[in-house]
Amino acid sequence: MTIQLHKSVIKEQSNITITGSKSESNRLLLLQALYPELKINNVSNSDDSIVMQKALASKETTLDIHHAGTAMRFLTAYFASKEGRNVVLTGSSRMKERPIEILVDALHQLGAEISYTEAYGCPPIRIQGKKLTRHKVTLKANVSSQYISALLLIASRLENGLELTLEGKITSIPYINMTLDLLNQVGIQTTFENQVIKVNSKKDALKTESLTVESDWSSASYFYSIVALSPIGTEVKLTSYKEESLQGDSVLAHIYIAFGVETVFGSDCILLTKVEDSKSNTVEFQLNNSPDIAQTIAVTCLGLGLKCHLTGLHTLKIKETDRLVALQNELQKLGATIDITEDTLMLHKTVTLNKNVAIATYNDHRMAMAFAPLALKTDLIIEDYRVVSKSYPTFWDDLKTLGFKFSK
Repeated sequence: MTIQLHKSVIKEQSNITITGSKSESNRLLLLQALYPELKINNVSNSDDSIVMQKALASKETTLDIHHAGTAMRFLTAYFASKEGRNVVLTGSSRMKERPIEILVDALHQLGAEISYTEAYGCPPIRIQGKKLTRHKVTLKANVSSQYISALLLIASRLENGLELTLEGKITSIPYINMTLDLLNQVGIQTTFENQVIKVNSKKDALKTESLTVESDWSSASYFYSIVALSPIGTEVKLTSYKEESLQGDSVLAHIYIAFGVETVFGSDCILLTKVEDSKSNTVEFQLNNSPDIAQTIAVTCLGLGLKCHLTGLHTLKIKETDRLVALQNELQKLGATIDITEDTLMLHKTVTLNKNVAIATYNDHRMAMAFAPLALKTDLIIEDYRVVSKSYPTFWDDLKTLGFKFSK
């Protein structure tokens, strides 16, 4: 299924309400499974969070989590620690290519029983849940932070807690800090000193029994791009957000200053305003702590005719698709010149955009949403447009509210 986006001009002022953060929601859903008294408000309505909820509630022996990478990592740790529960975790064809060996090896260090049913190092995996009594683990730090968070989330229910030593440069520290902060909010004691994280065992009641999920900053990125590509004076208000965010992608408020977008924080919202045109012809960003916004930034730069150099992107190769290759393929269709390495992207200045290009999405929600703002500059087609339901089911409805014109 495709959607035809027609060159559009959005309203000068708009209000959009965005669902809860997928990252926060999935962490809290796992904690709720461990501590059933926990109540969660504003849970994400994304496919990933729905899959997470269904899997945690299921009594089946085979659980298909489709494309949900976060769910795969978190559930691997969860079921490994559930004494007497035997399950097979499987997923989409792409999921069966995504590595999980580092997490499985770490769980083996704790005494878990996990085996591969097809390709070694990737799902599907067979888990024989058992009581985990060991408490020391060493893990490479320059990989997906979801491996680390998966271990931290189950740690308080382990008999002796967890002492996790990280080797090498740590990737996506904000997401690790998000996990630790949520643990602290419910009364689970943690420390993070040098390269060692400790989580204490907790067998008594939670300190806080109700938490509200902040809206998703990754989803906000597409509106930053839209405002950046719009005339000076354009305003979009997004709810519900807070200035002291746990989400690494909240760095958007700083990054998009380079594109003339001002962010003003209200009591539970942010107001995005295009206040000026970009003052530079070249932008450079290190995105080691927020790689999920790389696609959005690259497309913004294309639409504004800017050269950009993005680094710290090594985790993009193991996402829903190899996002660096996907970006290169689709940006080139539009007329861009782009160079990529294992962890960098260089987009050269592009003067004109090709019209009516069909953008492939590679089963990746962020490809669809990152390219959609270009409809403010040219006509284009988005293939498999429903893929956005993975994280943002109402995305196209919200674009219509802004004034985007499209046909299905």
